[in-house]
This record gives sequence, C-alpha cells and structure tokens, in this order.
Amino acid sequence: MFNLANIVTALNLSSGILSILFAVLGYLDFAVFAIFAGAIFDFLDGFIARAMNTMGELGKQLDSLADMVTFGVAPGVLMMVVLTIDLESFTSFTVEGVRSGFFHWFDAFLQGELNFLPFLALIIPFFSLFRLAKFNLDTRPTTSFIGLPTPANTLFFTTFPLVIVFRGEDVNSFFFNPLLIVTLLVVLSLMMVSEIPLFSLKVKHFKIKGNEIRFIFLLISLIFILVFNVWAIALIVLLYLVLSIVENTFFNKN
Repeated sequence: MFNLANIVTALNLSSGILSILFAVLGYLDFAVFAIFAGAIFDFLDGFIARAMNTMGELGKQLDSLADMVTFGVAPGVLMMVVLTIDLESFTSFTVEGVRSGFFHWFDAFLQGELNFLPFLALIIPFFSLFRLAKFNLDTRPTTSFIGLPTPANTLFFTTFPLVIVFRGEDVNSFFFNPLLIVTLLVVLSLMMVSEIPLFSLKVKHFKIKGNEIRFIFLLISLIFILVFNVWAIALIVLLYLVLSIVENTFFNKN
C-alpha cells in the first residue's frame, strides 16, 4: 500500500490541499505553484509505478482521488476567489486585498446579499468528478485522451490568477469579463466529459512522420511562451484543443 508511487500520489493530494488554503488566504501565486507541484507529482507517480513495476488498481484509485482535489476542487476554489475580486476597481495585487474581498463576499452572502456568481466556479469540481470516474471505467484501447484531461483544464484556469499577480494591468481587459470567464468555465468543463479524442504527447519514436501534430504543438507553444508570458498557459491549452481537432480531421484515418 505505502509504496513509493503511492506516497508520491499522496504528495499530489497534499499539494491540492495547500493550493486551496493559499487561495482562500489570498496567496494566489502560491496557490497556482502548489497546483504545478501537484502536476509534477501526478506525472512522477505513474513514472515511478511503471519503473518499479508497482502498478495496480489501488494506485489507479488513489491517483483519481488525488487528482479530484488538485485538479478539481483546488482550481474551482481558486476561480471562486478570482470571481470575488472587484475587477472594475482593481489597481494592483495584494494578498490582503484578495483575502478581504473573498471573506467580505462570503460574509455578505451569509447575511443575505446573494451574489451567486463565484459559486459558478464550482462547475470545475462538479464535472471533474464525472470525468475522473469515466476515465477509470473507460476500457477502450486508445493512444489518445477522450475528452479534456483534468490537469489541462486546470492549467487553463491558472492563467487568470497568474495574470492578476504578475500582469495586473491586463485585468481590465476583455478577457476578465465575468460573463466570458463563466462561459469558459462551462465550455471547458463540458469538454472534460466529451467524447472528443485529444492527442497525447507520449511518443513511440522521434521521427517527424507520425508526430507532425506533436512537433507543431511544441513549436507553437514555445513561441507562445516567449511572446505572451503568463497568457501562454491558456493559449497553449486552446492550441491543444484546436490541433486535436485538426489531427482528427486530416491525419487520423479512422
């Protein structure tokens, strides 16, 4: 039970819990970094399990439980905090400002000022629950993902807190319109439980033929990182979706 792979999975879970705590206390950057740490542990646990030949049903279930926290509950709470920030009067990021905004909204809600908008962020853990259960039960042999993986969905939404922290001047842009944010929450959450095949970055060889989409994805992603800074995270996830559709349309014969 307590093999190395499962312990690393538990570290993934712990990262998600820390992210939630950081988010509600106003430390948006630390909350995102904790999710990034969880993503690293999520990669390592599978790698270690395969290397040490300790793969099993217990590890699979533990992985989903940890992912539910780190890539379900944590991004939901994080976006809930983002939606409590008064973006119209936002000038610069402060931990105290974010923290007071969240607790002011929550106190006001309990006292009858029923602003339900931030609760819409909980659509992320709602659909993540079904996504992870569906993934565990899916026995179809495939080299691609069916539907948007929960880590990719989470990475997309880490863009918003990172922009608030590191590029506060962009907060008043169109992309922080609450209606747009809610629309993205709904659309990407539905993508998690969709039947759309999305390519995997795992490769059997490093030849260009057969890996065209993957090399194009990596090249454009590098350009996005160099040009768009923290906005690159969201753009890379959108690029992943677009290129998956392109691959399904033009490259896959089946």
